[in-house]
Amino acid sequence: MGSLVASEAVGAREDRFAWFCQTVSTEVMPVMLRTRHAAEFRASVTDLNLGTVRLSALACSPVVSRRTPVHVRRGDPEHLQLALVTQGAVRISQRGNDSVVAGGLVLTDSSRPSEGACLGEQSESVVLQIPRQALPIRADRVDRLLARDLPADVGSGAIVADFLRTLLRRGPLCRPEELRGLGTVALDLAAVFLAQQLGDPREAPAEARARETVRRIDRFIENNLGDPGLTPRMIAERHNMSLRGLYTLLGDQPLTISARIRQSRLERAHADLACEAMRGQSVQVIAARWGFSSATGFSRAFREAYGITPTEHRASSQVTPRHG
Repeated sequence: MGSLVASEAVGAREDRFAWFCQTVSTEVMPVMLRTRHAAEFRASVTDLNLGTVRLSALACSPVVSRRTPVHVRRGDPEHLQLALVTQGAVRISQRGNDSVVAGGLVLTDSSRPSEGACLGEQSESVVLQIPRQALPIRADRVDRLLARDLPADVGSGAIVADFLRTLLRRGPLCRPEELRGLGTVALDLAAVFLAQQLGDPREAPAEARARETVRRIDRFIENNLGDPGLTPRMIAERHNMSLRGLYTLLGDQPLTISARIRQSRLERAHADLACEAMRGQSVQVIAARWGFSSATGFSRAFREAYGITPTEHRASSQVTPRHG
């Protein structure tokens, strides 16, 4: 499960920076930290065990870090650290590369010396700790990506970023066996993303590439439910594959693609009809908003799924209980 420790829980304000230094050196890796804000220093550290990989979140006041060869010899988890900078900016230097990252992803290696700085009033990062031997990409190729500002707003980088944020938010509510499965997904996504940054996505395992493609298709479906033209053929064309290839890729899914689209549209419409803020929108408008071109067809599908008509569902959802 996940754990969160904040500097405010340490007690004396003057002890908080010392606590932070000790926590980072013990729980992450030995490193030297400096700050000009020791008197009012604030930080929080979150940790989530995902089996093979680990997820950490770090929020702190401005701080400068330095990991020397002595620190590496003192303690090296032999991890690659893929960090998503979610607030502020981070400057990182390693293996001759130097980048300032704000909103992007950056990869570092615990086995190499490095320097860094958290900039701004406060910086926040979500870090995926990956055992080096678990990443199916040659070490000499991975080294080319160290301390580079990698995109987190397009393509597989956006998928990795969204997944890390969701893991941090929802992961603590999951059972240990679920977390181990999610850790495997996180590792696969990271492998595909880093391979693509190297210009050769084939270097990632075929299974990892397939999983990443499925997640990309899932995201495409969710983002286009309101388009009446959303069909299996359209999805296949947008993802540069044949219709047969799409069906093969998604063959182990519990629902067919068309059934999945229909169910997701009905779920969105069901929620909107129960929403107080949507009371001014007609049933037909809400149906069209979620890709139903026929009001009659929507009403029939809704009744089959929920046992009542859309109008009846809206009326029952907006009944105010009496208090006596």
